[in-house]
Amino acid sequence: MTRTDAPTNWARNTVFRARRVHRPASLDELRQIVAASDRVRALGTGHSFNRVADTTGDLVRLDALPGEVTVDPGRRHAVVAAGLRHAEVATRLHAQGLALANLASLPHISVAGACATGTHGSGRALQGLAGSVAALDLLTPDGGTVRLTRDDPAGRFDGAVVALGALGIATAVTLDVEPAFEIAQWLQTGVPLDAIAADTAAVFGSAYSVSAFTDWRSGTATVWQKRRTDREGGGDRPALLAAGAEHADRPLHPIPGMPPTYCTEQLGRPGPWHERLPHFRPEFTPSSGDELQSELLLPFEAAAEAVAAVRGLGERMAGALQISEIRTVAADDLWLSPAYGRDSIALHFTWTSDVRAVLPLIAAVEERLLPLGARPHWGKLTCADPADLAARYPRAADFAALAAELDPKGVFRNDLTEALFPSAA
Repeated sequence: MTRTDAPTNWARNTVFRARRVHRPASLDELRQIVAASDRVRALGTGHSFNRVADTTGDLVRLDALPGEVTVDPGRRHAVVAAGLRHAEVATRLHAQGLALANLASLPHISVAGACATGTHGSGRALQGLAGSVAALDLLTPDGGTVRLTRDDPAGRFDGAVVALGALGIATAVTLDVEPAFEIAQWLQTGVPLDAIAADTAAVFGSAYSVSAFTDWRSGTATVWQKRRTDREGGGDRPALLAAGAEHADRPLHPIPGMPPTYCTEQLGRPGPWHERLPHFRPEFTPSSGDELQSELLLPFEAAAEAVAAVRGLGERMAGALQISEIRTVAADDLWLSPAYGRDSIALHFTWTSDVRAVLPLIAAVEERLLPLGARPHWGKLTCADPADLAARYPRAADFAALAAELDPKGVFRNDLTEALFPSAA
């Protein structure tokens, strides 16, 4: 199916410029679209806040393709259709007694889109979602297919998983799986930011997955601890993280004052991994998309300095910042992953939808954090120069060469990828 009306992203701050929008129902139909196009990009769930998925050519949605999830006989991997959302994959895996190691805050996002942009959950020992990718099937410019695996003899795999859609259209993703497990989710309120900065490793190592929500003005955070019952227990409340902290006595939403209706089960009630690791339930839309987002990932050892730097902007951000989330991401070897080569602390900002008010604040945050080695999330807003962004990745030149190899005519590139990697243009 082909449409001519212009779609927007989830937040409606970006109107895509594609001349045509396709929603193929078969892989053969997708092949024909790609082979006939001079410029083509895949659009997942549209949860990016910038133009990473944009194109002036053909835009392709993958959600109408056959949504297959196939577990291998050894039950160590699952091959999933790239257009599926994480919630869909998680439900099917759990029904077979299997799990993914990690999920993002929102299970509504597509598998391929999340991996391609370096999206992540939280956990001192947990890599971003792309870290669970064991193999990737990419559609090439002529409509053919190339399969890249971790043992790729040419060493291209690490450059292809987080690739911003610049190497081809992912049609299937092979993910690591493990036996299903349960999570008990506990919340602590009033945790001082000073305590988080003083012993970041202890706070974020206090559970399998930990997130801290703050407005940067109050001087405190609400810490969400997601504990694996098979490793950390789940029946007893975890010890308080610092003086002044308290255990939450009722469910909470990350944004103070918002109803927790859409949030996953809290108060320590154990439940399946896919119903606790995200912050929000897949059967609800957690918000209308009336927001903007930015995020920066820094070396973990810069956590205290980063927290202090952003606290200094707390009053200035009031009125434009809805909430900020602090998370951790384990290092990986994926060339364009924001956590490439280093354990990371991630500072995420959910802003109001007022672009004129928000962009100067994003610039102010980046002015303080970029000198500390921060790398902006590929799917969120940034004011940084593309050349500066690419320079933050030691394998950027290798990625440009890989793009030139797999897509010599630039069929899958767009303005953003060409600005980032001009040598591939």
